[in-house]
Amino acid sequence: MKANNEYLIIDTGFFIALGNAKDQYHKKAVEMLDNLPKRKWITTWPVLTEVCHLLLNVASDKIVPFFKNLEEGAFLLFNLTEKDYGTIRELMGKYSDLPMDLADASLVILANHLQQGDILSTDCRDFKAYRWKNHIPFNNLFDVL
Repeated sequence: MKANNEYLIIDTGFFIALGNAKDQYHKKAVEMLDNLPKRKWITTWPVLTEVCHLLLNVASDKIVPFFKNLEEGAFLLFNLTEKDYGTIRELMGKYSDLPMDLADASLVILANHLQQGDILSTDCRDFKAYRWKNHIPFNNLFDVL
């Protein structure tokens, strides 16, 4: 299967940085928007859950606009299926020293599906450690731009 470079994976921290002016990465995230490659943003339901939970504590007024962006197609959702449950368990076990949460495991599965690991994440430490297809490192554009 050929790598799908049409998509850019978005992690929780990047969404939070965009939506919360008090976030330490807010300025960098906003500035990056003009320099990002023109690709479709994609994430997972576990990431959305994390974003909503965290925004409730720091910028609850941003939750409705966040979902309006989803509704209007600003980013897409990849759906996990029952066949992914075992992989999630294996990934969480493999990276238990970090530890890996459900949202991060779902993004590794997404990278496996897309056959590429271009991501925007403020979690630079973990996404330097994680590997998709068991051995390929993520390319965190937030870390390098």
